Formats: sequence, C-alpha cells, structure tokens
Amino acid sequence: MTSEVERFFSEQSPLATEVASFRPRAQQRDMAMAVAEAIRDNAILVAEAGTGTGKTFAYLVPALLAGGKVVISTGTKNLQDQLFQKDLPMVRDALKAPVSVALLKGRSNYVCHYHLELAQSNGLFKTREDVKHLAKIVNYAKVSQSGDKSGLADVPETAPIWMHVTSTRDNCLGQECPQHEECFVLKARKEAMEADVIVVNHHLFFADVMLRDEGVAELLPACNTVIFDEAHQLPETASLFFGESLSTSQLFDLSQD
Repeated sequence: MTSEVERFFSEQSPLATEVASFRPRAQQRDMAMAVAEAIRDNAILVAEAGTGTGKTFAYLVPALLAGGKVVISTGTKNLQDQLFQKDLPMVRDALKAPVSVALLKGRSNYVCHYHLELAQSNGLFKTREDVKHLAKIVNYAKVSQSGDKSGLADVPETAPIWMHVTSTRDNCLGQECPQHEECFVLKARKEAMEADVIVVNHHLFFADVMLRDEGVAELLPACNTVIFDEAHQLPETASLFFGESLSTSQLFDLSQD
C-alpha cells in the first residue's frame, strides 16, 4: 500500500484532477507514508504537521486505500462537516475508492419529530423570532434527509428554539416513541454502523467510550483504524467525560478537615 500512497502524492497524482491547487509536497507525502505504515502495522502514530502541509489529505488517502472500517474524529463540528461534505468526497473520487461514508453527531444536533410536534401544539414561545424559527424547522424536517440542524442555515445553531425540538438522553422515548420509524438520530446511527468511514467529533467519540464502560449499547461500530484530527484537544475533551472537578470552596473545606 505504501507505494500506492506515494504515487498519489507525486507529479502524476490523480488528486491533481480533483484539486486545482494540488502540488506535490514532501512533508505531505512523508506524513501519508507514516500513516500508511501505522495502519499496516496496527501501530499508534502521533503526527504534527505545520500549516500548509495538507494533513487532511495525508491521512485520508492511506485510510481509504487500506480498506476496513475507519473512524475519523475531529475537534469541532465545523471541521466535521467540512471533512464529510468536501474533503472526503474529493479524495474518494480521486482514488475511485468504493467506500461508503457516514456523518454522526450527538442527538442534540438532530430534529426530533416528537418534540417538534409538541412544540407546535404547546405554542409556548417567548419571542416572534422563536415562532419564525419553528416554522422554518417544521418545513426543514419535511424535506431533510438527515435532520441535522447545521443544514438549516436560516436558524442559528444557538437559537433557543432548538432545545424545544431536539431530544436528550433523558427525554427520548426510545422505541415507545410514535415517531420511532422516522427518527433522524436512529437513521444516522444505522448509517454509521453500516458505513466504511464514519466521521464523528471528539465529544461523540468519548461519549461512546463512556457508554461502553457503562454497559450501554455503543454508538460506533468496531473499527480497524481510528484517526484523531486536532488530537491536542483530546485531553480536555476526555476530562469532561472521565475527569473530576473541585471548586475553590471544596478545596478550602477539605483543608479544614
């Protein structure tokens, strides 16, 4: 596989036909070769690449060529969307790789049909803007294939209305939900389980680890390769799920014992 990876970062690279700005770069090729070797040997690789190296292509090419299931975790949802909507399709087309890809986020990122209906029937909104946003979300839910709120640019992801039309782990009705068959969350999770490449973010990845530790059904499938983009954010994200915090007052009380 390493020779094939090297070819894709040469002057004759198929990437040149997909990316007008593509130019062979030694650092990008070296990183791609290191990633390919790590995947081949089932090894752990920590790689740091400077701005302009083209690190995304450097890990996507060997990951797609290697085959097997791949989980790619990003530091932010914006990067997650860019990877899924732009970079992955571009590399897949250049490689002519017959791989299926899926995007998976936390449940709060998807419209919930049940809570959307509740919001419509209750009509308890504080502002006219909430009412306008609700109407747009209702129309979006009818035509969207994913229900991902990032796909509705007319309603900011920070808009208060979203908390009324999405579900949480606590208020989800599960299989008892009358809208169970149309659930966007279940659809996204099913697609992720079946895909060759799954794009997630660090928060969702560690949520999956936590659920596995608790004996709850996992969100992600078993995989051959895991790639963390912006891995320097991992300690902070992991501490949110597995760390303990102490306030100043708690430390003061402890010192008095």
